[in-house]
Amino acid sequence: MQGATSVCTSVRSIVLLCFVLIGLPFVSAQAQTLADKVIEHDLDNGLKLLMVERDATPTFTAYITLGVGAVNETSEYRGVAHLLEHMLFKGTRTLGTVDYEQEKPLLEQIEQVGAKLDELRTRRDVDPDEVQQLEQRLDRLQQEHKKFVVKDEFARIYAENGGVGYNAFTSKDLTSYLISLPSNKLELWAAIESDRMKNAVLREFYTEREVIKEERRRSYETSPRGLLYENLLATAFTVHPYRNPIIGWMSDIENLTLEETRSFLKRYYAPTNTVIALVGDIDPAETIALIERYFGDIDPGVPVMPVTAVEPPQNGEKRRHVQFDAEPQLSMAFHKPTLPSREDYVFDLLDQILGQGPTSRLYRSLVLEKQIATAVSTYGAPGARYPNLYVINATPRHPHTVEEVEEAIMAEIERLTREPVSEAELEKARSRLRTDRLRFLRGNNGLARMLTYYQSVAGDWRYLVNYDRKVAQLDAEDIVQVARQWLTKANRTVVTLSAEGEKQ
Repeated sequence: MQGATSVCTSVRSIVLLCFVLIGLPFVSAQAQTLADKVIEHDLDNGLKLLMVERDATPTFTAYITLGVGAVNETSEYRGVAHLLEHMLFKGTRTLGTVDYEQEKPLLEQIEQVGAKLDELRTRRDVDPDEVQQLEQRLDRLQQEHKKFVVKDEFARIYAENGGVGYNAFTSKDLTSYLISLPSNKLELWAAIESDRMKNAVLREFYTEREVIKEERRRSYETSPRGLLYENLLATAFTVHPYRNPIIGWMSDIENLTLEETRSFLKRYYAPTNTVIALVGDIDPAETIALIERYFGDIDPGVPVMPVTAVEPPQNGEKRRHVQFDAEPQLSMAFHKPTLPSREDYVFDLLDQILGQGPTSRLYRSLVLEKQIATAVSTYGAPGARYPNLYVINATPRHPHTVEEVEEAIMAEIERLTREPVSEAELEKARSRLRTDRLRFLRGNNGLARMLTYYQSVAGDWRYLVNYDRKVAQLDAEDIVQVARQWLTKANRTVVTLSAEGEKQ
């Protein structure tokens, strides 16, 4: 679903899928490395353009990634990045409206009434009748406004011109907009997306805010997995904003104002924080000229400031139980460093050995041999720009309990701290990482996504180029040391979920 796909997006698929070779079937045995294939161009306003020419099909994929996400929000406007993801599908001064000049005065009236209503709702001495009157007035204005709105015009134009995969997602660390189009539609894409960056109109703000409140109810408050994950982050992190949900808490959504949202947009959704990747049947020289023409005159904006909050050492196990009418579930998290630390590379290997696939140690032990769990999964969360978590989830098989499952998980972890993995198991993990990466980047979409991701999060897309060499330097003793240092009880957060009254 466009504009709302990433609230629960796992970082796991991004952190592990990084490549050295393009790996396409049409590339010869003497294929150039990724470092040779990527063409960079920096605009004067700070926008970075990354291009890879692939002419197997007359199409291209475009990713626009802004290095701003939920981690960059403060307590005054949590949830604004996700809200903006929705709002930027609403159009511009020329798209999404039948007549912006006539629409504009009505939008101003809607904002005035909506802002007054938001202010009244925060007051303790509010007059309920005044609130009701303003609500009715806002509803009338919004009904009148509908006659100016052209729904989903971006999507319609792209679809009519052969576009596929039009979407967006927000994560803790960034926001991306993506589309694949025929190669002769590159200028159309540039015209639309530069217009969105220059002239976005945040129409239907108050109705969309209600949509997001319903999304939160559906994805978190009535979802056992959402509840478990949200409570895990809020328990594991005390200080760092990684503790907050991307969508925001319900009170955050209710109190997000149009003024705050517009201010966040103007500051950060700008060239200085933007990476564009274009992969496919493109001419790099012509593409650079095109991007300069459409994006070069946009104001640079304000660089996103790094998060200064540092999560203190945990120094003691944390536990929480969530009562919810669902089958029992367990989630266990350990704090860990992030890229480009050596430990992060080790965790990629460790994760393959411990939790990825039906031959992993946890799956074999808990699901196949002991048959005490119906499912087990592992992943990194909730972001990668800052130190994060290594997470293990498991669902007990009735009548087994979360205690049994937790004990079995810790037994496998302790085994990692005692016994170095065999060279065969280590090489199998390396091979799976390589295979997964090559499969992922075989398409234009995967490569475009990874280029913008690592440029934004790691600060340089070349992180991809050195990845295999870094992993190859690791040995079994590295895994033992990392497991001993980070996979400890004192560094652990455990959250369980089950119906009230069930044994924990």
